[in-house]
Amino acid sequence: MNRVCQLLQIKFPIIQAGMVWCSGWELASAVSNAGGLGIIGAGSMYPDVLKNHIQKTKQHTSNNFAVNLPLLYPSIEEHVETIIKEKVPVVFTSAGNPNIWTAILKAEGIKVVHVIANSKFAHKAVDAGVDALVAEGFEAGGHNGKEETTTLCLIPKIVDEVNIPVIAAGGISSGKSMLAAFALGAEAVQIGSRFAASVESSAHQNFKDAIIQAKEGSTKLSMKKLTPVRLLENDFAREIFEADLNGLDKEGLIHLLGKGKAKKGMFEGDIQNGELEIGQVAANFKDILPAKTILEQIWNEFLVEKEKLQALKF
Repeated sequence: MNRVCQLLQIKFPIIQAGMVWCSGWELASAVSNAGGLGIIGAGSMYPDVLKNHIQKTKQHTSNNFAVNLPLLYPSIEEHVETIIKEKVPVVFTSAGNPNIWTAILKAEGIKVVHVIANSKFAHKAVDAGVDALVAEGFEAGGHNGKEETTTLCLIPKIVDEVNIPVIAAGGISSGKSMLAAFALGAEAVQIGSRFAASVESSAHQNFKDAIIQAKEGSTKLSMKKLTPVRLLENDFAREIFEADLNGLDKEGLIHLLGKGKAKKGMFEGDIQNGELEIGQVAANFKDILPAKTILEQIWNEFLVEKEKLQALKF
C-alpha cells in the first residue's frame, strides 16, 4: 500500500475532486464505496447544506470520504465547525493560506491535504503541516495557477522539492494518464472532469452533455486578472475572454462576472449564459457513466498499461 492509501485509508489511489456544483453526497459516497476517496465540494454550499451532505454521505458509505474546503469561502468558520462536529476524517483545502486552519483541523485528528499549482505554495503548505499535497497542472478545470504550469512539468518539480506524498491533478482521466503521473513521482491522482460527467454528479444534465460533447480547444483559461479559471466555451466565456483581451480592468471583470454564474451554468443548466468549469481532458471521453464504472475502468487500465511497460525490453 502506498503512502496516500495509508494516509487516507482507501483501497485505490484515486481521488475524486471536490468540484463546485458537481460533488454532492451522491458522487462522494459512490466513489468512496468503489474504493477511492469521494470528496464533497463545500465551495458551493451554505453551512446547513454542507452539514446535510456530510450526514447523507456517512449514511451511504462506511468508507473514508473528504470535504474540499476553499479557504477564501466567506463562512469558513461555520464550515470548519461543521466538519469538526460531524467528524469528517479528511479535508482537502484550496484557494487560500493553509497556515490558518491546518493546525486546528489536525488537532481534531483530521487529515489535511492542500491543493497547489506552484512550488512556492507547496513549501508554504508543507510548513503549515499538511499531510499531503495535490499538485494541479494547467490542464485542470476550474480555478487554476497563474503560472500556467502543465502537469507534466509541475509534478516532478514538486515531488523533488517536498517529502510528503504528492497527488497529481490536471488532465488525468484514464489509467494511462494515471500511470504517467506515477512515473512522474505522484503517489495518487485526483480526477475532476471525468467524475463531473458521471451519473452521480450533481451537475445539471445539460452540463454533463456539454462536457462529453467537448472537442480539442473547447476550453480556455480566462480571468487571469482575477483568479484564473478554465471554462468551456459558450456565450458567457467568449464575453469574458474578449473583455479581458480588450483590456477591461479587474473591477470591470468583477462586474461582468456578476454573481451565481457557476450555479447558473453547472447546476441549473444554462449552457450559454452560465459559467462552465471543466478541464481540457473533457475532449477525451464521450459517455456518462456510473462513478464506480469510471473508477474501475481507470484502475484496470492502469494495471494493464503498467504490465506493458514492465514487459518492454531495451
